[in-house]
Amino acid sequence: MKRHESISDLNSTEKKTVKLYSFHRSTASFRVRIALHFKGIPFDTNAVHLLRGDGEQRAEAYRRLNPQQLLPTLVDGENVLTQSLAICEYLEETHPSPALLPAGAAPRARVRGLATALAADIHPLHTIRVTRHLADAFDIGENERLAWTRHWIHDGLNAIEEQLSSSPATGIYSHGDSITFADVFLVPQVLSAKAYGVDLEHLPHITRITTRCLQHPAFDAALPVNQPDAA
Repeated sequence: MKRHESISDLNSTEKKTVKLYSFHRSTASFRVRIALHFKGIPFDTNAVHLLRGDGEQRAEAYRRLNPQQLLPTLVDGENVLTQSLAICEYLEETHPSPALLPAGAAPRARVRGLATALAADIHPLHTIRVTRHLADAFDIGENERLAWTRHWIHDGLNAIEEQLSSSPATGIYSHGDSITFADVFLVPQVLSAKAYGVDLEHLPHITRITTRCLQHPAFDAALPVNQPDAA
């Protein structure tokens, strides 16, 4: 059971376990939650509601913690870490077992490449701050905004599907028969795609891998609906 704290707890001086600043619907936070659960690392959830008011990520207390005003932020003792890929790398280095990176330079590079494509090339184009700016700066309506979002998610996942289908390294999961960063980053993006109404019927490898991952307890525990701030 993960304790739910709020943005107001930022100024607390009480010593705590690993603390994750998260929003249940945040795709980037979702990735880190999966990694934490997969590695069995206890953590407290501090809710930062991206849609309440102007967004709780804009609060001064949170801005001091994370000047980018983005999620997630992980606090481990004196270490304040931002960016989901960097956080997952940190967790892999500090808690190497069970591993989320395969052995060998080339396999690790492949996994990191897939994860980065999901985190850096697909996800940023449908974040709240980007789509809000589109609407505000260019007077784009809801239908146009959704069309933009669906286009870039569809385009990005098509490329991921091609990489998975063309590589002999693809197995039960995105790389071989063990869960890696590639899967940790894939599943949140796929569920986000479904929420936006993106057609995934023509992506058999992505669909199969996602279905398999969601049978794992770490992925289930990290689902948005299972977070303390989802109520």
